[in-house]
Amino acid sequence: MQPTTPSRRASKAAAAVVLAAILTATSGCAGRQYGHLLASDDKDLVGSHAAGAATWNPLVEESVAKLLSRCPPTVQPVAFESQSDLSLDGVIVPSTLSGGPASVCFVGIENKSAEELGDFKEQLYEQIDSQINSNADFRGISRRMVQTALRETRLRPDALFLPANREAFAAVLGKAGTPVDYLLFANITTGTTDRNKTSQRDYTLTLEMVNVHTGDFLKESAKIRKGYSKSRAGKWWNYGIFDQADG
Repeated sequence: MQPTTPSRRASKAAAAVVLAAILTATSGCAGRQYGHLLASDDKDLVGSHAAGAATWNPLVEESVAKLLSRCPPTVQPVAFESQSDLSLDGVIVPSTLSGGPASVCFVGIENKSAEELGDFKEQLYEQIDSQINSNADFRGISRRMVQTALRETRLRPDALFLPANREAFAAVLGKAGTPVDYLLFANITTGTTDRNKTSQRDYTLTLEMVNVHTGDFLKESAKIRKGYSKSRAGKWWNYGIFDQADG
């Protein structure tokens, strides 16, 4: 066995330095994190252990759009138009009632899923509320006023399904100058299927709109399925060309 020459030792040391630099550049140093801004058309990051933006954002958009498309806006009377009250021949013409936006009281979100929502709970509330207010036929009620009315009536959100409690709650908001037409409840559930090192979780967001005046209600939901695997190849093995999801 030939002894290692200084030049050979130097080349090995240089190669080790280059390898260490490459590993550092690709994996990053421990405790260091890099950030970058996302463009509006960039894809949402898919969470590796729980639902994230790629799951919740489409659920909110679909469920709210489906619910508002089915829920009729309330027609509210407005002041008579003076020029249409009396015709030229002295005959009284019926005044036209103008349709106003229905007021929606978003009570809150109930999480019955297998995951903690964390900061996404507030995010979901704001997204649903913003989508309601962006619809010309509906307007949301301030969350602060909703919370104040719940405290004053000493009612839990699920207690509002009882007619007497619903009337008391609506009366408090009405006295504050905010009449309410609909109560909106959101519910999150999950269903998990496990197989060896792979799992599938179905996320469902259900919205329920209750008419304060009649007690009638409508429900709409949206669902997204998400697979979790221990390796990147798990996606292709279960749902790709190998099609082993039912194997």
